[in-house]
Amino acid sequence: MATKKDIRRTKIKFRIRHKISGTPEMPRLSVFRSNKEIYAQLIDDVKGVTLAAASSREKGVEKSGTKSEMSAKVGKLLAERAIAAGINAVVFDRNGYLYHGRVKSLADGAREGGLKF
Repeated sequence: MATKKDIRRTKIKFRIRHKISGTPEMPRLSVFRSNKEIYAQLIDDVKGVTLAAASSREKGVEKSGTKSEMSAKVGKLLAERAIAAGINAVVFDRNGYLYHGRVKSLADGAREGGLKF
């Protein structure tokens, strides 16, 4: 059964998704975080295709440091993959999470990697 917190995040998520959408030139950077891991993907909503993805479960991301530090590494990894795919600018979808902590670290890592929001 969904908790009040989950229902609240779902409402916020739909409100955000109503306003933003990804295109092939400027895809949507969607973030999902669980208690241990963080996942990010670039989505073209016109075709319904994932263009690039990165997560903290991959072998390229070291498990050392805090979860926020791992999130920054995932952001940099995603930025490298996006630039290799020819993507320079994205629309950020925080997916109902507060722009704070791990979500902010991922966004800052992606900016350091060369993505424009």
